[in-house]
Amino acid sequence: MQLNKLLKQGRKALELLEYYDNNRELLIGRKRIDITLDKNLILKLKKESKEKNMPLSRLIESKLV
Repeated sequence: MQLNKLLKQGRKALELLEYYDNNRELLIGRKRIDITLDKNLILKLKKESKEKNMPLSRLIESKLV
């Protein structure tokens, strides 16, 4: 079981290195973007964020992925 986990991590590292070789940009970290959302949706997200004790940006990320 641990071997499979290590293989997946190794593949991910190789994919990150390959992307860097092709684009000269790391896919590690976070980047700020501007988006426009409906006011009602923002209120719902803020409420859910407070209930789950999770930052709003992390909540939105989890919904997108």
